[in-house]
Amino acid sequence: MTRTHEFDTGGLDQCPFMPVFSPPRVMFERGLGTELWDVDGKRYLDFLSGLGVVSLGHCNPTVTVAVAEQAGRLWHVSNLFANPAAAQAASAVVDLMREVTGEDGQVFFTNSGAEAVECAIKLARKCGGRGRHRVVSAFGSFHGRTLAALAATGQPAKHEPFAPMPEGFAHVAWGDADESAAMVDGTVAAVLIESVQGEGGVNPAPPGYLAALRRQCDDAGALLVVDEIQTGFARSGQWFGFQHDGVVPDVVTLAKGIGNGMPIGACWARRSVAAAFEPGDHGSTYSGTALATSAVSSVVGEMRRLDAPALASTAGRRLAAALAALPGVAAVRGRGLLLAAELAHGAAATTCSQLLDAGIVVNAVTPTALRFAPPLTVSNAEIDEAVAAVAAVLKRGAPT
Repeated sequence: MTRTHEFDTGGLDQCPFMPVFSPPRVMFERGLGTELWDVDGKRYLDFLSGLGVVSLGHCNPTVTVAVAEQAGRLWHVSNLFANPAAAQAASAVVDLMREVTGEDGQVFFTNSGAEAVECAIKLARKCGGRGRHRVVSAFGSFHGRTLAALAATGQPAKHEPFAPMPEGFAHVAWGDADESAAMVDGTVAAVLIESVQGEGGVNPAPPGYLAALRRQCDDAGALLVVDEIQTGFARSGQWFGFQHDGVVPDVVTLAKGIGNGMPIGACWARRSVAAAFEPGDHGSTYSGTALATSAVSSVVGEMRRLDAPALASTAGRRLAAALAALPGVAAVRGRGLLLAAELAHGAAATTCSQLLDAGIVVNAVTPTALRFAPPLTVSNAEIDEAVAAVAAVLKRGAPT
């Protein structure tokens, strides 16, 4: 078995990490493009991209140079002062959002997706005012693990260890516009929704669902907040998943692909909505820090150069068709290069483990489905190699 760590202390009681993750089977030390190598030199194809993060591939040369150059120039000065990297990154995001929404907006940089959701929740509550603070989201959703983001997450089993949860959050059935219509009223500050439920099983919003939520929010005077943390920055085959339904959100939460591995997220809002915030309403020590934001500008620029949405769309069609043709795959769902393969035998965790042994990195997003989210730069040859490995594993039959 591949070594998992170099500080083998002989037991979990001596592990330096808090036990919030399952013990890893592999320790990776190097990556390039779609490829990873573990500490023993074994090669893998990464068809998970660090949970949808390294959309331009590991150690993308353009992003690497941008971050390295910034590391030698300036890292951090706090928000008491400005820095060019943050200003350029904010402009890159705002310009892109203007192109796809037609709206002028503003952005707040965070350290993670959960923090972007926290920012969105606070902004929605500030806009709504006292008595209009409720946030409606969908069952099966995932919005983060900070306390408010977790309360918005529509997975009650994840709430239980931390009860009582913050009040003011409600959940409706995913894809059921009639149920949300009955819920969205004058007490609701925002509807928080994913364009594709990622952690919930890679479930795309049904056609017309986001449009229905947009109308309901307009009628009730609530904000439509779309969580694009996993789907944003071209992964769905469009720059953002909400474009598939032709809607314009009031607020969008971003992370993962925005930094290609640099820990950074963002909350974008229409300028009129962002104006609800005043100095002191929100903040973060590392918001807009120069080192992290240097990655954002280079990511957006490189994605534009490559036409990343087209890459995701084309490669996604190839991967989806190849997976769907395999014996043992009951169905394939998703958008672009965020896909789930439903397994006929249903044993996703065991199959995932067998694929890791075969050098393919995916994850069991549900007990019966595997998630595939390779870099948008994945080659046809890499897709074919990965699918051949999946076929070989499935050919062994249902695991026992």
